[in-house]
Order: sequence, then C-alpha cells, then structure tokens
Amino acid sequence: MRIAVTGSTGLIGTALVQSVRQEGHSVLRLVRQLPEGADEVRWDPMGGEVDRAGLEGLDAVVHLAGAGVGDHRWTEAYKQRIRDSRVRGTATLARALSSLRTPPRVLVSGSAIGYYGDTGDQPVDEDSPPGAGFLPSVCVEWEAAAAPAQEAGIRTVFARTGLVVAREGGAWGRLFPLFRAGLGGRLGDGRQYWSFISLYDELAALRHLINTEELSGPVNLTAPQPLTNREVTAAMARVLRRPAVFTVPAPAMRLALGEFAEDVLGSQRVLPKRLLASGFGFTHAGIDDALRAALR
Repeated sequence: MRIAVTGSTGLIGTALVQSVRQEGHSVLRLVRQLPEGADEVRWDPMGGEVDRAGLEGLDAVVHLAGAGVGDHRWTEAYKQRIRDSRVRGTATLARALSSLRTPPRVLVSGSAIGYYGDTGDQPVDEDSPPGAGFLPSVCVEWEAAAAPAQEAGIRTVFARTGLVVAREGGAWGRLFPLFRAGLGGRLGDGRQYWSFISLYDELAALRHLINTEELSGPVNLTAPQPLTNREVTAAMARVLRRPAVFTVPAPAMRLALGEFAEDVLGSQRVLPKRLLASGFGFTHAGIDDALRAALR
C-alpha cells in the first residue's frame, strides 16, 4: 500500500510513518520545504499549492498537519494560525486529491475531541452536536474543509483524537517530567474528564480507519472509559511511584495559560462508539496500561 502523510514530523505523524513502514508499506511525506528524497512531495498548505503529480497512485492519505494547540499562548494572531493551519491546509489537500486522475480510496483527516467542547460529566459520542467556543468552531470548519474529497467519492474519515498518552510530546510529554520530580498533582478541582488514548492505540486506530471500508465520517479515537483528572493524577503517582500532592489552582492556570486554560480545565467525557462498533480492540484500554506503554 502507498500512503501519504502530512504532519509527519509531529508526535503522531512521526510514529505513524515508522509504524506503517515497519508493516512494509510505502510512505510519501508531504513537506513544506524543497523535497530531499523520493519519499517527499512539496506542498504549501497556506498558499493552496500541492505537487499533484507526486500524489498520483496513492492508496490512502493521512492528514495530520496543524499548528500545536498548546504550543503558544492564545493571542488573536495565534488563534488565527491554529484555525488557518487546519482549515486552509485541509482545503488545499482535499482539492488536490479531488483533481487527481486516480484519487486515493481513503482520506483519514485529523480532527479532535475539541469538537464537543466542555461536556461536563455528560458522555458524548459521534452523534453528539458540536460544542460552543473557539476549538469546537475550529473543528467544525476543519472537517467541513474536506468536502471536495468527499464530493469526489473519496471515503473520508475524521479522526477525532483525544489526549494522546506519550512520553515524547503532547500533554503527557509535559506531565511525565513533573511527576517524576515529585511535582505532579491535579489541575483545578480535578473533576474534569480526560478522554485519553495511548500512542500505540492511536496508531492502530489510524491503520484501522484506513483499512475498514465501512467507516466514514467522524470517529472518536479515545479509550473506552474516560477518567477525571483526579483519577489520572492518582494513576500517574501509582505508576511512577511518586507523590502527587501538589494542586495547580484554576486562577493560576488562567494567569499562566490565558484563554487556553479554559480548555485544560474543561471536561470532555468522549466515548469511541463507532470505533468499538467496527470491531477495533484496544491494547491499552486502561490508564495504567497506557502510562506503562508510554514509559516503555
């Protein structure tokens, strides 16, 4: 199988490229700089340009590119960058794929559980409506931007990914060093739900989306049982064998993180209904197993 990947230098993209290559598949990386090898094709997601000739003959595309949500303080300029990198990048790719003589059979387009907004303790799944606020509005536009690919008959799946448990990056990339140093603790009151997924299961789920013909539209990539931040904190302390007595008060988080703090303190109890119904089996369904897998 010949698979193209955008965002191949990010946490998930790097691991996905390695994973599918180990399975014997050919990987084509879409890059913004001049290609340095036969496995690279140039694209300009913001400028709307793609080397279409290099995309001919693909079986699948996994689109993961986008500015990091937690990488910078949310100024108005950075919020625009978050939105544009997703919406304009997806539109650029979808238009290019729709114009190919032989389009790929599937586009797995990245999305996020931010689609649902703050759900409190209410469970939500793929049938639930979008929430209110900045991230839900971005996710709605992000997914809508793939319309040209859908209209061209390309099976399009939106991978609404949760919090990926990994040592190398994301939320846990910041948490592990703190907990190892004995400085870990709950965030705010700790009652907010965290919908997590191990990096191993994230990669397996993406491959499952590529190969499962009956799947299209939104699919939540989260473990079956979301936990509260308080429960996650206890698991971190248990697995790392470190105390977790510190608490980061909500006002301090708002001072440090600005508007992004509301999403960190927000609660998302997201269930992977469609993933489970399609026969996917989690290797790390529980938080302890997901943490131990990340540490290995």
